[in-house]
Amino acid sequence: MCTSIVEIVEARGAGKGGDGWFAVAQAVVSYDHPRHALLEEAIAIDFMNQAQGPGARAAVELTLESAKALNGALTRAIAAAEIEEAGRPGRM
Repeated sequence: MCTSIVEIVEARGAGKGGDGWFAVAQAVVSYDHPRHALLEEAIAIDFMNQAQGPGARAAVELTLESAKALNGALTRAIAAAEIEEAGRPGRM
């Protein structure tokens, strides 16, 4: 069953795809049938830059449990980074 669960956000950074490093312009997060992972359903995360063509894409397909663990790790790292940034001179 297709879930139609898709979230798209603008993203700035860099990713490494089949053609090497590229500027990331957006991230797409979805929950659906994976293309490569041997799972019934998966959280897929694609970092891409459509303007640079199909080689400007880095993707992962994760179990729901792995995606939850990644979400927790991101939340903790972001909280720690915000504390670090707040302590730097000239930051509020």
